[in-house]
Amino acid sequence: MTPGLRRFALTAHVTSSVGWLGAVAAFLVLALAGLTSPDAHRVRAAYLAMELTGWFVIVPLSLASPVTGLVQSLGTTWGLFRHYWVLIKFLITIPATLLLLLHMRPVGHLARVVAETTLTRGELAGLRIQLIADAAAALIVLLVATTLSVYKPRGLTRYGRRKEREQGAAPWARDVASDPRWGLYVLFGIIGLVLLVIVIHLAGGGLHGH
Repeated sequence: MTPGLRRFALTAHVTSSVGWLGAVAAFLVLALAGLTSPDAHRVRAAYLAMELTGWFVIVPLSLASPVTGLVQSLGTTWGLFRHYWVLIKFLITIPATLLLLLHMRPVGHLARVVAETTLTRGELAGLRIQLIADAAAALIVLLVATTLSVYKPRGLTRYGRRKEREQGAAPWARDVASDPRWGLYVLFGIIGLVLLVIVIHLAGGGLHGH
């Protein structure tokens, strides 16, 4: 990409990623308020706001972030498969987006319930706690992705090392490739963690009754 286009793509990616992180944090606060507040009007407002925030802020940003990140990686020398930190970030962002879209259904269910009737303190407690857990997990994933973007830990994939050899590795690239195994271990660990969360969630009936 040209320098101007590259800066535009980077701006779009940073804006959508940080906006997604902030919106999920707000979503978590609303979910906590909806579960713990003794005020029925505040509970109603919280779940109605969660649905609006989800569909009109979080979902668009969650789609824009990986798309702009993909453009950024493929349009620059970083690439998508060369560096472990880029690949790890992409692989944890995609499941987070898919799970978010999946969980907008129970959010809509809660919004419809509070719009039609008063939600008692213990009613639908399992679902309300599940939304808090999901929001907290999403926040952790996004914080990990943000940390990777800032620190850019060294480590080339096997594909990245081959490309560096073909293109003539710069001095800093030789240092990056000196100990690539950590990235592979972290990659497998994160993939395993994501799969474990999904399995536990589905086995626990996270979407039951919706």
